[in-house]
Amino acid sequence: MPGFLSRLFAPRWRHPDAQIRRQAIARLDPARPEQRQALEALCLDADTSVRRAALERIDSVDILLALAQRQPDQPELQERLIALITGQAGSLDLAQRLRYAESLDDSTLLSRVALEGDNQQLRLAAVERLSAEEDLIEQACENGIAAVRHAAAARVTSEAGLQRLAQQARRDRQVMRQARERLNRLRTDAATLAAAREQRESLLMKLEAHARAPWEPLYAGRYRHLVRAWEALDDLPDAVQERRFQDASLGCRKTLSDHDAHEHAIAETDRRRERAAEARESLLEALEESLAGLPRGDRLTGQDIASLRSQKILLANRWQTLSDLHVTDAALRKRYDAILADYDHVLRTWERFEAHVADIERALQEQDGESLTDAVEACQWPDELPPPPLLTRARQLLTGHEHATEEDQAARLTRFAQDLEQLERLLDRGEFKGASRLHQSLKHRADTLPSAKLHPHQATLKRLGARLAELRDWRGFVAGPKREQLCQAIDQLAGDSGIADAELDRRHRQLVRDWKELGDAAASRELSERFRSASDRIHERLAPWHERQAEERIRNLEARTSLCEQLEALLDAPANDADPDALRRIRDQAREEWRRHSPVPRDQAQAIGRRFGRIRFALQGLIDQRAKEVADAKRTLIDEVNALIEQKMSSDTRAERAKALQQRWRELGRAPRGEEQTLWREFRTACDQIFAMREAQRDDRAHQARQRLDDMQALIDRLDAWQPSRSSDGHVLEQAIEHATALEPLPSGRRTEGMRRRWSGIVRTRRERLARLAVVEEIQQWQACRPLLDAHLSADADWLENGVATEVPLDSAASLPEDMRRAHEQRNAARKHPPSAEAVHEQLARLRVHLSLLAMGRVSQHDEPLRLAIQVERLNEGLGRELSQAEEVRIVLRNLLATGPVSPEQWQHEVGELDSLLTRLTRLPPP
Repeated sequence: MPGFLSRLFAPRWRHPDAQIRRQAIARLDPARPEQRQALEALCLDADTSVRRAALERIDSVDILLALAQRQPDQPELQERLIALITGQAGSLDLAQRLRYAESLDDSTLLSRVALEGDNQQLRLAAVERLSAEEDLIEQACENGIAAVRHAAAARVTSEAGLQRLAQQARRDRQVMRQARERLNRLRTDAATLAAAREQRESLLMKLEAHARAPWEPLYAGRYRHLVRAWEALDDLPDAVQERRFQDASLGCRKTLSDHDAHEHAIAETDRRRERAAEARESLLEALEESLAGLPRGDRLTGQDIASLRSQKILLANRWQTLSDLHVTDAALRKRYDAILADYDHVLRTWERFEAHVADIERALQEQDGESLTDAVEACQWPDELPPPPLLTRARQLLTGHEHATEEDQAARLTRFAQDLEQLERLLDRGEFKGASRLHQSLKHRADTLPSAKLHPHQATLKRLGARLAELRDWRGFVAGPKREQLCQAIDQLAGDSGIADAELDRRHRQLVRDWKELGDAAASRELSERFRSASDRIHERLAPWHERQAEERIRNLEARTSLCEQLEALLDAPANDADPDALRRIRDQAREEWRRHSPVPRDQAQAIGRRFGRIRFALQGLIDQRAKEVADAKRTLIDEVNALIEQKMSSDTRAERAKALQQRWRELGRAPRGEEQTLWREFRTACDQIFAMREAQRDDRAHQARQRLDDMQALIDRLDAWQPSRSSDGHVLEQAIEHATALEPLPSGRRTEGMRRRWSGIVRTRRERLARLAVVEEIQQWQACRPLLDAHLSADADWLENGVATEVPLDSAASLPEDMRRAHEQRNAARKHPPSAEAVHEQLARLRVHLSLLAMGRVSQHDEPLRLAIQVERLNEGLGRELSQAEEVRIVLRNLLATGPVSPEQWQHEVGELDSLLTRLTRLPPP
């Protein structure tokens, strides 16, 4: 009951009957809120008519938009919105409708507004809100206002969209034209972009290949050329291409930096080698100076020998240290060996003298001349060395002169004056040690010279002695604080317990060297004992470390010995095709390993050093020999590549052989330094010339190919314009085909394919026309034979009526072909020996069917057996080759002339269709 009452007293717009709800809509006032809500509810009613009636009462677009959000798929709601916004219904002004159009997001509504709006501005606003290209294309093709079409078309940017506009915008030619222009520009831009991208990709591939290539003299120039070519491109690379370019550039720069570092290392090694050579040179000069100074003296003492020994030991140690680091030059090695030989000669002479000193002294005491003579001769003292004082006394005793002769005194005085000049030069240069030794020698020699003759030089000697003393005092003044500092430093070093042994030994050695470099300047017993005491403490502390160092030296010596043995084994049996680069690597690795196994025991360092020096010298000789062989082989390759330029062959073959020579060049290795770049430039120049010739020939071939294409195009145009008028014009077509065959081969491409298709179509069309012309000419010749046929038909009729076989004569003025003459004779003979009427009828039917096949290509169903028989006959007659249509027509007409006798009834039955078929065959297609 309550449900019934609620339905009974419910408003009419809620009535279950749709008709009653639709009637109630007219009584609802949209201005009243509660009734407007009822109308909004009815706008979403399930019945279509109710929805339409309710929507017609609402003129508010805002309400309708809100309803559309609640139920977006309702078509009536969409139509009402479109009607209000487009101005088809309602009373909204243009400004309000523009505002609503600019706020819409539904593409369907916007499209309808753009198509149906009552104002151009409204339509433009709707088009402005459209974003889908499909909608824009629809507006550009279907909109009724040109400005709207143009605005929509201007926003279509894709290639597919422009293609559709160019094809579908038939309503507006301007839209079609602009679409075609934009499409062409887009395609042109795309082609340009693709070409630029392809060019950039080609540059990237070259740059990446260049980054993987080893260094060669033109490496940096090629890299800069590729970078300039990359930067000269107008388009911008994408992220992948930019990353690839940066990676390839980084690889190229790494190759260049590695080469620069290698060259810098080589230069630094050369500088170190030069400094080592200078140090060796100074050491040799010092020992040479000492050895050269011995003959200038008046006597040779043990002090001189001791000084010479010390200097030789210093030279040997320093020489060995330098030899461990750098290979000794052959000239310096010879000079060093010569100095050592001179030194050994002096030392052996002094040792022989010392061995007989006791005999000489005993003989002098005993005044035993014979023993003294034997002892002096046993000394074998050379004349170029000044004798020791004891030997001088012995010689004077033996010669009976206690004093030197006047001649000797003059020579000694001359040498004395020369040494005074040498002393002054040494003092001018500040060389204290050499000047001190020479001054001491001069003082000793001054005691043995007569004072009367020495008087002019005594003042000079005294003056130079004063300068020497002044130099000594100055050195002492400078060296005093230095010695005090060295003592303090070595005391501090001895008391430092936290320093490592290696660092302690290094700093101790440095302090000892600095102490020794001071010589005797400002020397005192107290400071010397202090320094020596601290040095002894450091030696005691370093004793275990020295033992470990000695063991390491032994291991290093064993490693160096093993290295020398391996290198000697290599040098004893070198490979004939040894790569000089591999030998250089072996040399460099051996040098590094030699340096790594350092130091070695001092007493064996010189021997193993000389052994390694000889090995390195021999290895370098082998490297130079192999490098020279490589240089000779590369010169041979240069001659071969130059000979390739002169030889007559195709450029591609020449280029391939040049590439093979380049491969052989890379496999050979490097020539001697300095020659490699020169040879490479010559070889590269010749190869570039070969490749330039290939490119030039390729350009020529390309030009010739383009010329052939142009000639082919001209031939096609000429043949296309030519129309044969008779069958004998076929030779023109054959000549054109021969010309086209002579132009082959044409370059591949779309243009060539199009030309070939067009050429094939033209040739096929002209052949068909020539074949039709031949058929027409055959039929025309047959028309000329019609009087003869009519005469035969009349003779056949007489024979059939009267039984009289009349022979039809052949007009002498008529020019019939030979086969037609034979057919004429067969027709006359047929009346003399006539076949049956059925055979004649069947033959005529066969000829008609055959002609029908030639004219129409088909026959009726009841003539199908004849068609099969004719096909077999055609195959037999055309055995070996296919008969042309004109030949078949000629055969049919010849047989038609030869067939008889034919009754008038039979001929009348067949002649109409035969004439019709012949007329059909004479119809030519339009040119």
